[in-house]
Amino acid sequence: MAINTISVSAIACLLLCLCISQYVVFADHPNVHRKYLTFEFVKHLQGAKKGDKIEGIHNLKKFLHQFGYLDVDKQHLNNQEVDHGDQLDENMERAIKTYQLNFNLNPTGILDSETLSLMAMPRCGVPDIINGKTRMNSGASNYTTNYKFFDGSPKWPASEKVLTWAIAPGTRKDVIKPISEFATQLWKRETGLEFEFVGEGIAADIKISFASQASGDPRLDGPGKTLAYAYAPTVGVMVFDGDENWADGAVPGKYDLGTVGLHELGHALGLEHSSDEAAVMFPTIPTGVRKGLGQDDVEGIRALYNM
Repeated sequence: MAINTISVSAIACLLLCLCISQYVVFADHPNVHRKYLTFEFVKHLQGAKKGDKIEGIHNLKKFLHQFGYLDVDKQHLNNQEVDHGDQLDENMERAIKTYQLNFNLNPTGILDSETLSLMAMPRCGVPDIINGKTRMNSGASNYTTNYKFFDGSPKWPASEKVLTWAIAPGTRKDVIKPISEFATQLWKRETGLEFEFVGEGIAADIKISFASQASGDPRLDGPGKTLAYAYAPTVGVMVFDGDENWADGAVPGKYDLGTVGLHELGHALGLEHSSDEAAVMFPTIPTGVRKGLGQDDVEGIRALYNM
């Protein structure tokens, strides 16, 4: 009897662990729980199409809304009944097609494995579509390039030849080297701008910090999804997710501070996301790689700064 009891308990624990392993639950800001979008969690949605109603669709609606693809009232996002949360409706199908176009996929509107895998990849927190406008593939019919600028093409004024940058008080110091010796150097080469590190807690053109969802930043979501974000010129803010596993260089299982810093500094200089997978401004960034500037990045930043 004791052996049977132990066996049943062991099996129950194993099943519980397997269930938990399919998604990570964490606190959304301020007091809402949501599920971290992973391929393991959404793979059961594979093949879903317009008209289907499957548990978990509402999490994809939140994802599509977060990155600008789906214009849904926040109340609807948090109330499945109001918005038929787990039904793939016409608006969501349209959003999926737009996402597929931007990521060089066949725009079927169907949640195939390739689409779901891309959605689950770690990425930059800057939306692909801002204020309903995109010049990634889905909005780029009149363009022959992949690089994009923010609306109005904001950039640092020509009078500012030297951009100062600083880290926020208490920021981890291992970010300084990959930013100063890698990210700023590559953009300097293509823009003619100089970048000067002025220290910690000092007023500067560009401020770099680490934050987390737990510290109150609603744009960050714990390990493995939104890695960092930045703002267009001349706001000068770059924020890394402190919950990620960071490294300086291409280290298996870790995100490269230099590569992510290069990407976010591209935003701070005026580049939006690109549909060119070879570009550092492509939205997704895997672990274990160091990625430099692609030809699309170079052409984009030179065009913006008239180089």
